[in-house]
Amino acid sequence: MGLLRMERIEVNDEELVRETLEGSREAFQILVERHQSRLFGLARHYIRSQAEMEDLVQESFLKAYSRLSSFQNQASFYTWLYRITKNTILDHLKRKGRSPVQAMEDPEEVLGGVSGAEGRSGRLPAPDAQLLSSEVVGITRDVLQELPDIFRDVLILRELEGLPYAEISEALGVSIGTVESRIFRARAKFKEKLIQKHPEFVEGL
Repeated sequence: MGLLRMERIEVNDEELVRETLEGSREAFQILVERHQSRLFGLARHYIRSQAEMEDLVQESFLKAYSRLSSFQNQASFYTWLYRITKNTILDHLKRKGRSPVQAMEDPEEVLGGVSGAEGRSGRLPAPDAQLLSSEVVGITRDVLQELPDIFRDVLILRELEGLPYAEISEALGVSIGTVESRIFRARAKFKEKLIQKHPEFVEGL
């Protein structure tokens, strides 16, 4: 990779979006290279087939390219791209008659919500903290497959993607308080499913 190319990679996403809209194909290619591994990581939590994952990631980037003029910098480029990719994956699963998780109502509406203070004080350790070695990453995915979509989303974004609460709020279109309560409940659900399916990995969580 030439020096000029390396310098271009240091440009932030917003500038690359602007340059793409001005006609630079190289700028969008840098965006693809910068974010494609994260999109593949997202797709792996919903799709088993490598070929399907590749098609869906490619389709997501094509959609992003065609809709780039609608990106308003109100969210980070990745959270905007995440929403496009997630919707592309779910549309694909619906067309195939497959659903990775059972739909459920918003727990904040059903249970009356969890305050931010409760979420923080009763917080469980990160559910994947002991499960991300190469030997047991499949177990993490297996447990995530058992969670309702509303909980799996926040765990993927927080625990696996490492996004701050503000970006998760943008990606999901909910308040930061809602993000906190969903993460609190999602961690509890993750541990519950882990105990059921893989009790040998629960000690110390």
